[in-house]
Amino acid sequence: MKELILLRHAKSSWEYSVEDRNRSLTEKGVHRIKAIAHASASHFEGVDVVFSSPANRAFHTASILMHELNLPFEKLIISETLYTFEVSQLVQFVRSLPTTYAKVVCVGHNPAYTAAVSAFSSESLPHLPTAAWVSFQFDQNDWKNIQHGKVNYGLPKELLQ
Repeated sequence: MKELILLRHAKSSWEYSVEDRNRSLTEKGVHRIKAIAHASASHFEGVDVVFSSPANRAFHTASILMHELNLPFEKLIISETLYTFEVSQLVQFVRSLPTTYAKVVCVGHNPAYTAAVSAFSSESLPHLPTAAWVSFQFDQNDWKNIQHGKVNYGLPKELLQ
């Protein structure tokens, strides 16, 4: 059995004229990821690894989550592959994970994370907001074979519209 948690980065700022990957979190985004971390702490227990996009907003979201939940930072891996907005690249990344990982968190970007709900399950989702997460439990024991995951949303589904 495998479990995947996709966490969309917290609210970022468009205030400064910087490249997309260098955008920082807003104060509201920082407060929200802290609140989400505490409200969802039990869902992140037993995580084997946390992968993050190298984008500033994703890396800081992952760092805040890990700090708030006292997860060891040795579990954090930055992956250039997760700096994507394409669901096909996200799916390929997840399906190439080593079988030694049972519970994986990926921190990254929309629209890939919203579209991943349909790619990994029989459900669909109109929009995954910033700092929200969705998890999938798969019956398969190898990441390359995952399909038809059981979905759990980090917020009530009506708030994910």
